[in-house]
Amino acid sequence: MVEYEYLRYLSSEVESNALDRMMLDFGKDVWNYAFFLTRDRHASDDISQEVFLRAFRSIKDFRGESTLKTWLLKITRNLCHNYRNSAFLRRVTLFEWVKHSQTVSSAESEFIDQEVSNDIWRVILSLPLKFREVLLLDIQHDMTIQDMAEMLGVAEGTIKSRLYRARAKVKNKLQEVGDHE
Repeated sequence: MVEYEYLRYLSSEVESNALDRMMLDFGKDVWNYAFFLTRDRHASDDISQEVFLRAFRSIKDFRGESTLKTWLLKITRNLCHNYRNSAFLRRVTLFEWVKHSQTVSSAESEFIDQEVSNDIWRVILSLPLKFREVLLLDIQHDMTIQDMAEMLGVAEGTIKSRLYRARAKVKNKLQEVGDHE
């Protein structure tokens, strides 16, 4: 992004308003990506804070070869990977699949639409990480194949294959759910 080009030239004493702007512009995307990778709200909070701290400390290393958003998401991905491989997580596994009940006082069609959306996201969250990740980057962050390949460190053909397979898995699982209801 051209509007963030100036960040590369700042010293380590970046003004707090630049950090605030970065957090406002990309905070939700970073948190959502962290949650999607970890499936843990508390870890996502910690990771997203750490992402911006690291970006703040190393903004002078930002080369501008990708967008600022891609750079932040790559930091997020690396921190999530570190989190998943941490000794704590290997020793202690906590399941926080608490379903929050939502009371919707709107029309029946809105409720049904929300349920369908929830079903789709449940199916996506049940996919293996490599499929979940490319779907999220495609759907939520609208990233190009090239940006995804660069960020994930794999070939563009691999991204295309993963997207195709992920979409097929979601379609099949949704058809199975539909057949059982």
